[in-house]
Amino acid sequence: MEGTRSERAAIYDHRVGSDAHRTAAAELGPVDVGVITVSDTRTTDDDPNGRWLHERIAAAGAVVSGYRVVRDEPDEVRAAVDELVAGARVVVVNGGTGVSRRDTTYDTLAGMLEKTLPGFGELFRMLSFEQVGAAAMLSRATAGTYRGAVVVSVPGSPKAVALAWERLIEPELAHLAWEVGR
Repeated sequence: MEGTRSERAAIYDHRVGSDAHRTAAAELGPVDVGVITVSDTRTTDDDPNGRWLHERIAAAGAVVSGYRVVRDEPDEVRAAVDELVAGARVVVVNGGTGVSRRDTTYDTLAGMLEKTLPGFGELFRMLSFEQVGAAAMLSRATAGTYRGAVVVSVPGSPKAVALAWERLIEPELAHLAWEVGR
C-alpha cells in the first residue's frame, strides 16, 4: 500500500468491521524484527534460539533487521535494545527473564518500557503452564513499547521461544507493528 504512515492510518480510520485494523496492518508490508539473545554462555555461532528465530521470522514474511547476543548485564541489554529499536518495529529478546541472581533482563527492560502490555506476560505464563506446570510462574516474560517499537521479552529455553513466537508474537506481528507505528 502506498502513501505515508499517517495516510495509511487514515484509511484504517475509515474502515468498518472488527478486522479492519488487521487488514490495514497486513497492507504495511514486511515487518522489521530485531532479535536479542541474552546469555552468559552463547555466541552468535552457538545460539539455537537466534538461528530458529531468524528462520521463523523469514517464514512469516518479516525481515530480521538486527541481531545481537549479549551477556545478562543491564548496560549490554540496554545498549542492544537501544540499537535495534532504531531499525525495527518489533524486537524479540530471549533469555534473562527468570529469578536467579544473574537474571536482570526483566528489571532492565521494566525501567525502559514506555507502555507495558501486561496481557503478553499473562498469556505467555498461561500457555507455558500447559507445558511446564506451576514452574511457569517463575517466568517474567513481558512486553511493551519503547522508542517506536514493541519490545517482547521471553525466557531463553527453546520451548519458551517457540511458544512465544508461534502462539503470541507471529499471529499478531503485523498488528503489533501497525499499532506502534500509527
